[in-house]
Amino acid sequence: MKYFLLTSAAVLALGACQAQSNASTASEPVAEQQAEKEIPKFSAEAFFQTTSYGLPSSAGKAFGASSGDLLVTSDESGIFNAYRLNAETGEKTQLTDSKENPISAVSWFPDDERFLYTSDGGGDELNHVYVQELDGSAKDLTPGNPVKASFIGWSDTGDSFFLMTNERDAKTFDVYRYQTEDYSREMIFENDGKQVDAISRDGRYLALTQNRTSADSDIYLVDMKSRDQTPTLITEHEGNISHASNEFSPNGEYLIYATDEFGEFTQAWQYNIETGEKSELLKADWDVSYVTYSPSGRYRVSGINDDGSTKVTIRDLTEKKDVKLNDLPEGNVNSVRFSAEEDQVAFIMNGDRAPSDIHVASLASGDVKGLTNALNPEISSDMLVEGEVVRYESYDRLEIPGILYKPHGASAETAVPALIMVHGGPGGQNRKGYNATIQHLVNNGYAVYAMNNRGSSGYGKTFFHMDDKKHGDVDLKDVIASKDFMAEYEWVDGERIGIIGGSYGGYMVAAALAFEPEEFDVGINIFGVTNWVRTLKSIPPWWESFRESLYDEMGDPATDEERHRAISPLFHAEDINKPLLVVQGANDPRVLQVESDELVEAVRKNDVPVEYIIFEDEGHGFRNKSNRIEASNAYVEFLDTYLKSASDPDPVASQE
Repeated sequence: MKYFLLTSAAVLALGACQAQSNASTASEPVAEQQAEKEIPKFSAEAFFQTTSYGLPSSAGKAFGASSGDLLVTSDESGIFNAYRLNAETGEKTQLTDSKENPISAVSWFPDDERFLYTSDGGGDELNHVYVQELDGSAKDLTPGNPVKASFIGWSDTGDSFFLMTNERDAKTFDVYRYQTEDYSREMIFENDGKQVDAISRDGRYLALTQNRTSADSDIYLVDMKSRDQTPTLITEHEGNISHASNEFSPNGEYLIYATDEFGEFTQAWQYNIETGEKSELLKADWDVSYVTYSPSGRYRVSGINDDGSTKVTIRDLTEKKDVKLNDLPEGNVNSVRFSAEEDQVAFIMNGDRAPSDIHVASLASGDVKGLTNALNPEISSDMLVEGEVVRYESYDRLEIPGILYKPHGASAETAVPALIMVHGGPGGQNRKGYNATIQHLVNNGYAVYAMNNRGSSGYGKTFFHMDDKKHGDVDLKDVIASKDFMAEYEWVDGERIGIIGGSYGGYMVAAALAFEPEEFDVGINIFGVTNWVRTLKSIPPWWESFRESLYDEMGDPATDEERHRAISPLFHAEDINKPLLVVQGANDPRVLQVESDELVEAVRKNDVPVEYIIFEDEGHGFRNKSNRIEASNAYVEFLDTYLKSASDPDPVASQE
């Protein structure tokens, strides 16, 4: 519940994905980079011309019923659209042709090749669910304005599917069953404000979450066949314990859920619907991120958030052994999707130097075949930089993790300027994986430390809650300490260190410049909160299910306005004296444009260089490739002007 400002990694310019990592301590040297050679300097276009790929929802169907083709999402056209991908040859066919609003593929239909997709209006987050018919025409299944809708899953028979929308009440989401044949529908559950998590494949049971605080939540079970459909509490407990539903087992006997009741890290447990008994399913020394199953239930897929990377296991429950995939390329497996026959899986591989590519594998042999080549052929992987997990001690000796990216050629003789990158959230996590913005910055001679300050997810519940109602204080102190840590590297120019961040990270940028004005030399604030008083009073109505939890985390604006004003950079903008770049989406429903407008106006009064970019067709994140390119080029141009002068030595050779 601490992710209210965090944007999807697939569309945010600062988003990251999963890959491999090896942790080290702050006192250890950074790992040796690849064999040094002259690396050309590229513009943002080269890194963002790398194609982004995504597979459908885990509750959807990725393989076509008759063709066996994969349904995928790609920004190959410059904006995200749906494509058909041949699972044998890798041949792609574009299925939608949106020029303005990005489209995300959700699922093929079970028995033919109609498909569902979702799209919003210019980043306003009011997603509708559409069906594309066999003749290519499209139908909005959730019309209305303002309406927000999403896909939940298919019935086990395939004759119906489930969507939820807030059309009846903007503050809550009701559940509807749609008929596969003609899209006629009926409301099957009228919600009272809880969060809808999962529905059993036979449509009988519904799992809901009630978020009481940022550390305490409960799961309710609804028997849809009962007369009154009263939600039944199944996680009665005392104290602060977090619960969240994963999904129902394929046979409908169990609800698989996550809980931190038994230690620092989230474990996967199962609830027997008939007996009410609970039992441990899966635990690790890190958070169990998710558990999901193949259509028949023979295979179980689980993901472990292992120090900023997701480690995925496919378990054959019949043979009682893990599936071995042969000769996997660089990176980590994610987004595993099964064919209906369960003879093969599709998945994505992603690493720092290997952007997301779609692969298929035989479950019998384990043989893997790559279907896409996402990396721009102009760039080879050895021109990119592998991040390394390093840790440092903060102001109070708390160990803070992060991922360090060292430019090729950086040395004591050619020390480079550096950037501290702060993630969104506030409970997000900087993670390993290909990030076009980071690679662009590093390629242009900037070291990047993507830190995970206290309050970040993935490092245990104690660490996660250390910043509760202490935002702009303890987390900011971590940020300042990270700057001092970076300055200790001999290949970093400690006199030239800036800060960059998106969403909540953008808030930290503005806070650092306002409250610690002599620490950083420049700041890049990407749709960051500047006025908490306004932001917390203007949250979208569809966040109602976790409003109480949000206020517990950040403070209730009705009673905590004085503190919110004290930690808001806007009200202290007169102290900002370092160059600032602000980037904002005009349609952002989370951080309103006025937040950035007012900060820019206030800082310009200080005779401080301020650059301001507004994307009229974006919301809370940049989904159009052209906008991501423009933003990343703007970051480098701004930094070259105010953090690195043209006469400075550059460890990266210029491109001919």
